[in-house]
Amino acid sequence: MQRAIGLAREGMALAHPNPRVGAILVRDGIKVGEGFHVYDKLDHAEIVALKQAGERARGSTLYVNLEPCCTTGRTGPCTKAIIAAGIKTVHAAMEDPNPTVAGRGLAELKAAGLEVHVSDPPDPHARETNESFAKWIRTRVPFVTLKSALTLDGQIAARPGKPSRITGEASLAAVQRFRHSADAIVTGIGTVLADDPLLTDRSGDPRRRKLLRVVLDSGLRLPLKSRLVKTAGGDVLVFTTQPVESARARALQKAGVEVVRTRARNRRGHVCLDTVMAELGRREILQALLEAGAELNGAALEAGIVDKLVLFYAPKIMGAGGVPFARTRDAQSLSKMPPLQSVTFAEYEPDFMVQGYLHDVYGNHRSRRKN
Repeated sequence: MQRAIGLAREGMALAHPNPRVGAILVRDGIKVGEGFHVYDKLDHAEIVALKQAGERARGSTLYVNLEPCCTTGRTGPCTKAIIAAGIKTVHAAMEDPNPTVAGRGLAELKAAGLEVHVSDPPDPHARETNESFAKWIRTRVPFVTLKSALTLDGQIAARPGKPSRITGEASLAAVQRFRHSADAIVTGIGTVLADDPLLTDRSGDPRRRKLLRVVLDSGLRLPLKSRLVKTAGGDVLVFTTQPVESARARALQKAGVEVVRTRARNRRGHVCLDTVMAELGRREILQALLEAGAELNGAALEAGIVDKLVLFYAPKIMGAGGVPFARTRDAQSLSKMPPLQSVTFAEYEPDFMVQGYLHDVYGNHRSRRKN
C-alpha cells in the first residue's frame, strides 16, 4: 500500500482536478502491473495497471490508495474494468472523499464477488495525499496551506518593508516542493512591494499547468516593472477592489496580467478573501499555498480559510522591532483559534519545520467566518 501511495504522489501537479491515485497489481507475490493517474492521459491508475498486467491481472490482488471510481466521467468506471479483468481481491487505503459517491465503488466490487478491504482508520498518508481534493470536492474552494519562515521568537522580518532571509538552503528547497504540490500561490501586495518575488515553482518537476501566481492588491499598486509582471504569461492573477476599466488595470492586462474585481471585506477596502477562494475554486484550483506578510496571514487565519500551517523555524532570535508572523486589528482574535491537530515535525538543518491542521477536511470542517 505504501508503494501505491508513493505512486499516487508521482501524480503531483499532474492529476488535478482529479485526485492523486496510484495502483499496484500483485499475483502470486509478484507485481504484474502498476500505474498512477495523469489528468491529460485520461486513464485512471487502475486502468494503467490493468493494461500493463494484461492477462496476468486475472486472479491478482489490487492495492490502491483511493476507492476505485464507479461513475462515468471523462472515462468509464474503474470498477467495471476491475471486475471484467477478473481481479480477486482489492485493498483500498480509504474511501472516496466525495460524499455523493463514497462507498459506492467498494459496494459494487463486493456485489460482484470480489474480496474488498478498506483501511480502518484510513491510512493517514493516503488522507494527506488527497486532502486538497477532499476539500475542493466537498466545498468547491481550495485547500489552503499557510507557509511561513520564522525566527524562534516568531518574527518574519527585521522591520516592515525590508526583506529578510531567515531560513537556510534545505528549508528553501523544501518550500519549492510545497510550491510544486500547489495549483496556486497567493500573496499580498505588501510582500510584492517589499520583496519583488517571482513566486514560481523551481522544483524542476513536471506540471500539467503553470503554477498560478495570485496577488491580493486592493489598491492596484502592482508595479509594471515588477518581476511578476515582467514574467506574466497567463499565470498571474490580481484581485482588486478597483475598477478593471481603469488605466492602471488596462496597463496590467496589456502586460499579460489578469485583473479581477472583488467586493471589499472591510471599511479599509481590502479584497474579500471568501470571494477570492470561491473564484479560485471555480478555476479548479484545489490546493493554494499562502506565502504572505503579517497582515494577510492574520486576515486569512481570522477568516478561517487556512486549513494547514507549515512553519519553518530558524535557530535565531530577532528581538524587538521585528515583524510578527500574523497581525490583526483585534489582538484577541487569534488567541481564540483551536490548537493545531495532527502536528508533525521535520528537520531541515539547521532549521526545523512544524506542520499541523486547523481543519479536518474529511468531515469535521470548522465553520468559516464570513469575511
